[in-house]
Amino acid sequence: MFPFLIVLTLFISLIYSTLAVSAPDTPRLMLSRLYQVDQHSHFQVQRYWVSEKLDGVRAYWNGRALVTRAGNVIHAPVWFTAPFPAQALDGELWIQRGAFARVSGIVRKHQPDDREWQQVKYMIFDLPDEVTPFTQRLAALTNLIDSVPAPWLKVIPQTQFESRDELDLHLQQTVATGGEGLMLHHENALYQPGRTDSLLKLKINQDAEARVIGYVPGKGKFENQLGALIVQTQDGKTFKIGTGFSHDERKNPPAKGTWVTYQYNGYTKNGLPRFARFIRERDDY
Repeated sequence: MFPFLIVLTLFISLIYSTLAVSAPDTPRLMLSRLYQVDQHSHFQVQRYWVSEKLDGVRAYWNGRALVTRAGNVIHAPVWFTAPFPAQALDGELWIQRGAFARVSGIVRKHQPDDREWQQVKYMIFDLPDEVTPFTQRLAALTNLIDSVPAPWLKVIPQTQFESRDELDLHLQQTVATGGEGLMLHHENALYQPGRTDSLLKLKINQDAEARVIGYVPGKGKFENQLGALIVQTQDGKTFKIGTGFSHDERKNPPAKGTWVTYQYNGYTKNGLPRFARFIRERDDY
């Protein structure tokens, strides 16, 4: 009896030690806030580096593996990550504008398809472990990636503007040509995990994320399909999203517990998003 218990104990210990080694830690990422005129009245455009907001999958390179913002391993081909530096990187896996569904489908597979991954680029915007202001981190990042022989590894172009008019024109041109919006990174900001005003998201249309907690059945032409999602924001506000879904999405809606991106136009007097409409399911939460 005792030898059996010893073997069982050793077996359980081995399982737990294996899990401890293989399970990646959830990365402590720097997250943006939405730029709002009333909250950012002291905004000085000259102090910010500006880049395009890419429609990709957030990915953190921890020196050993690519992981999502939730800490899940991204099963990239060995050749894709082999040239990566040992230094931690923060960026997005991206193909092109308007191709979120395609890149999301590629990176979620546990068995990577080499031909599909040849479309993917890792667009890097920060060095999380560098304890220096962003301008210095950007210079260090550029030098680092220039030395890596991998054309799919790129630094997201960053620009500075002299006036708000120049920034607004750049935003309009970006959106008019299929871009989502802009990211504004304060030149002196340290890399700090969590949401911060040092990293702002600037868009013509407002959007945000919420977690699916329930469903409203469809009626009429949507009978036996989804009528609306019941969702909850990170600060606990609950509301419904009833528009923006494709026919397939109404037949197979996002599962409970998943996060979705929605677009909206301001807030109601109760502080809920006005005219919320579904954009897509998020895979990087």
